[in-house]
Amino acid sequence: MRKIRKGDEVIVIAGKDKGRRGRVLRVLPERERVVVENVNMVKKHQRPNPQAGVQGGIIEKEMPLHVSNVAIYNPKSGKADRVGVSTTADGRKVRVFKSNNEQID
Repeated sequence: MRKIRKGDEVIVIAGKDKGRRGRVLRVLPERERVVVENVNMVKKHQRPNPQAGVQGGIIEKEMPLHVSNVAIYNPKSGKADRVGVSTTADGRKVRVFKSNNEQID
């Protein structure tokens, strides 16, 4: 079970964007990376491709961050939190916040 999933709100805890918050757009499990919206933005010089309908120029896009540099956001405490896995009474595995054992999903 992945601790950080697509759609989760996370806080960057290390790097140039430390302290910024955003939603996870993509998870790249084979590379252990996540793409967070409006975080780790880079400028890319893109060549035009008329066949694909792509216009050239300088575009800004999000680049992946290592999963260890982000932590899930706990709205109750307003801080970053660690994630644990707990089993419910009916046998399902659910993610919980480590600080208060509250369910995430």
